[in-house]
Amino acid sequence: MKPIAPTPRTTLKRRSDRGSFDRGVIHAILDEGLVCHVGFVVDGQPFVLPTTYARVGDELYLHGSAANRMLTALGAGAPVCVTVTLLDGLVLARSAFRHSMNYRSVVVLGVASVVTGEREKRKALDAIVEHVVPHRRADIRGPSREELEAVLVLSLPITEASAKVRTGPPVDLEADYAMPCWAGVIPLRLTAGNPEPDPRLAPGTAIPKSVTDYRLAR
Repeated sequence: MKPIAPTPRTTLKRRSDRGSFDRGVIHAILDEGLVCHVGFVVDGQPFVLPTTYARVGDELYLHGSAANRMLTALGAGAPVCVTVTLLDGLVLARSAFRHSMNYRSVVVLGVASVVTGEREKRKALDAIVEHVVPHRRADIRGPSREELEAVLVLSLPITEASAKVRTGPPVDLEADYAMPCWAGVIPLRLTAGNPEPDPRLAPGTAIPKSVTDYRLAR
C-alpha cells in the first residue's frame, strides 16, 4: 500500500523516529481500536468527545443522533481531528522523569461529509456494528426507515493522517542503570469477560457465535 503523504500538520515535531505514515500501520491501529476521540470547535469552544467508529477502505465512519451537536457541526464543514490510542504497557524506569507508556496511536485530520444515500448509510452503520462485534450484524435486525432518518452518519477520508508508536523497555540515564531498582514494562491489554444476558431475553434464546467467540486481546 502506498504511504499517506505527510503534511505540515501531521509531520511529527518531537520523537519523529516513532512516527509512521505507513498506510498498513495506520489501518491496523484504527481496526484494533474501539473508541476514537473527536476534536472540534463550536463558537470558539473546543470539544473532544469519545465515540465508536469504523474504517472501510480509506474512509472513517462516525454516527449518532441527527440532533448531535458534534455531528451537525462536522457535517456543516467544521475541521475535525480524530484520534485513536491503544495502550500496550506501563514503562517503569529508574527515575520518575523517565517513566513512560508503550502505545500505538493515530491522528486523522480533515473535513467530514454527510452520508446521504440510504444504501451507503446502511453499509456504514453495518460496518460500525461489525467493527465493534464481528458477525453481529447477522444476528440482529437492521435499522428501520424511521431509525435511519434519526441517525446522522459522517464520512472522513483518511488522507491526512499519521501514526506514532512506542515500544520497548525504559530508557534511563546511563548512570542510573546500576541502581538496585526494578525497572521494566507492565504489559496491558483489553480482554472480554463472560457475557451477561439481558434479564428480558426471550426464553430459549441461545447465545450466538458472535458473542461466544468474542475475544479482545489487544
